Amino acid sequence: MLARVPAPRIIALQGSVALVTMEPFAEFLVAMGYPARQLEHPRDGTFSHDSFGSSEALAGTLAWHYEREGIVPLLIGHSQGGMLAIRTLHELAGAFNAHLAVWDPLRDAPEPRTTIVDPRSGRERPVLGLQVPWASAIATGKLPRLLLGQWSMLERLTQIPDTVGEFTGFAMEWDPIAGNFGSIEPYVATGSAAVRNVVLPSDYRHVLLPLAAGLAREPATRSWIDTYVPGAGGSPPAGVDTTNLIHAADIWHSLKKHWCREAQRLLAATAPS
Repeated sequence: MLARVPAPRIIALQGSVALVTMEPFAEFLVAMGYPARQLEHPRDGTFSHDSFGSSEALAGTLAWHYEREGIVPLLIGHSQGGMLAIRTLHELAGAFNAHLAVWDPLRDAPEPRTTIVDPRSGRERPVLGLQVPWASAIATGKLPRLLLGQWSMLERLTQIPDTVGEFTGFAMEWDPIAGNFGSIEPYVATGSAAVRNVVLPSDYRHVLLPLAAGLAREPATRSWIDTYVPGAGGSPPAGVDTTNLIHAADIWHSLKKHWCREAQRLLAATAPS
């Protein structure tokens, strides 16, 4: 049923170590039934976006897509990619700039304007204040921000502003790369955003978290993912490789939810009055 309605674009942001990009995770989503075209970068068709980019550019890119597609893209970031996703939410909230330019991802350049025509209302609106329906950060910690000199994000990293409707943060209690040594600092909303924190199993590995494509090909794990509901319990299937199953299933559940919700909003906005 969902395959018949518009799907939100997903911008998947890889970590700082490009040995494992977000390509395998995007392949998992495509194998589960997500439209590949809504994961592709419009310029080069790749599934994985660099996390060393600008939050100004990403915020402007979200507005560019929204004006053309009627749905604000969703954000999924692994490690540093999660930092860029969260920084972009703060960017949209006005934490760093009073105005944000629309950014053309085809030219990788700003446009000479800071407003778009809202496709739902038909009115002009600024890029600033745009709300992302859902975003997620996977294994994003403060220690790399300190080591990379990303000072402006140290206090903001776990603070989720109202420029996202729902946010899911995934972390492991023991994750030296993220700076977790037996405990996790949870994400919290600064206002009305719905924020969930999910603790991943201790045998998961930070760098390998995007490797989920095989979960969609194995019937037992695919079935478990399709019926997964956050907080409902239920043991993972036995006798098969379930590495990375928890965040893969949780993200797939969120994507299905927002795919349905955003399609309903878009269809309602474009229906004849």
